Amino acid sequence: MANQVKIADEVWLAAAILHRRHPDRADFAIDEIMAEAESADVTGMPLRPGVKDHVYQHCVANKAPSAGRYRMLYETSSGRRRLFRPGDTCHPGRANGKDVPARDAVPMEYRDLIDWYHVEFSGESGRADDPVLALRGLGNEVWENEGADEYVRRQRAD
Repeated sequence: MANQVKIADEVWLAAAILHRRHPDRADFAIDEIMAEAESADVTGMPLRPGVKDHVYQHCVANKAPSAGRYRMLYETSSGRRRLFRPGDTCHPGRANGKDVPARDAVPMEYRDLIDWYHVEFSGESGRADDPVLALRGLGNEVWENEGADEYVRRQRAD
């Protein structure tokens, strides 16, 4: 099973491990995620070449999709990533992309990370009960065709 783990799921697991180990940190450098993917050794094989591409591009929700349409990571600034959270802006081409691995797609010893993500990290558990948190992501459609940064620049220019 371990060697059948998809590269995107391997990347998500590495980022989730870092977030759970360092709850005080908002994001991580790409090199840190790469190093964690290598040391976690989810597949039991040497780190596959595609891992780097997935951390840089294929899994990043707020980047234009190329080969993958995943929404597993979020670019907080150049060279920095964190796990994607519901309500984060994403490129329109990734709107329905996978954001969390399926439980049965990851080795048993990592499945608790999926529970941790839903209960502690993503904010999903208390979202419906908190009316302010329920507003998260409202209005994203205003800038979905140009991106949030471009929208803000255009608004400030007016």
